[in-house]
Amino acid sequence: MWDPTQYGRYAEERARPFHDLLARVGAQAPSYVVDVGCGSGELTALLAQRWPGAMVEGVDSSAEMLAQAPSASPSLTFTRADVRHWRPEHPADVVLSSAAMQWVDEHEQVLRDLVSCLAPRGWLALQVPGNFEAPSHVLLREAVTRWLPSSPIRPDPVLDPAGYMELLAGAGCRVDSWETTYLQVLTGPDPVLEWVKGTALRPVLAALPAEQHAAFLTEYGAALRAAYPPGRFGTFFPFRRVFAVAQA
Repeated sequence: MWDPTQYGRYAEERARPFHDLLARVGAQAPSYVVDVGCGSGELTALLAQRWPGAMVEGVDSSAEMLAQAPSASPSLTFTRADVRHWRPEHPADVVLSSAAMQWVDEHEQVLRDLVSCLAPRGWLALQVPGNFEAPSHVLLREAVTRWLPSSPIRPDPVLDPAGYMELLAGAGCRVDSWETTYLQVLTGPDPVLEWVKGTALRPVLAALPAEQHAAFLTEYGAALRAAYPPGRFGTFFPFRRVFAVAQA
C-alpha cells in the first residue's frame, strides 16, 4: 500500500514535527533507541546521529518502505514487524514514534505496552496527525461514500493532547503534551492532492479498482482545489499535529 517515492515528495515538510518532537526528548546517553513505525528510515538515521553511542532500531510493517532504509551504519538496524505485537528484546532507553500510531488499531494499549518496555527513566515520544476534521479529510470521506460500498478510512483514531496526557500519566509517566499547527506552503498543480496521495489516500486507492483511480482523483482533486485555493505565495495547507513526550 505504501509508496516511498510519493510519501517522500514532501519529505522536508513531513520531517518538521519529527525534529520538534526529538528536541523535547531529554535522554543524554541512551544505549538502545527504537523508532516505532519508522517508514523508510531516513529520520531514524538522525537518531543514530544524535546518539552515536546507541544501538538504534527502526521497526515498520511495510516491506516497501523498509526497502528504502539506509544501511551504512553498524549501529542502525531495521526490523519488519507489526507494531501491535512487536516488543523490544530488552528495556529501551528511548522509544519514539512519529506519524505512525494513527494507523495502529488500539494504539492506546500499544502505547501502554511500550511504556512497560522502557528502562528506568526511559523516554517515550510520539506525534500523530490531528487533522481528521480538516477539509482534506472530510472531503475524502464524502467522496469515498460515492465510490465504495464501505469506507476503508478509519474513524478519527487519535487523542487530543489532554487524552495522551491522561493515558501516559496513568501509565506512571511524567508527561509533556501539546499540539502545533504548521502552515505548510505547497506549490505545483494540485499540491494538496499530491500531499494526501502519500498518506490518507493510500487505503482508498488500495480499495478502489485501478480503472477507477483517475476518475476518483479528478473528482476529489477538484474538491480540494476549491477548499485550498492557490494564492500569491502558493497553497496554504494547515497541518495540525499532536505531541506527547513521557518519561518513566
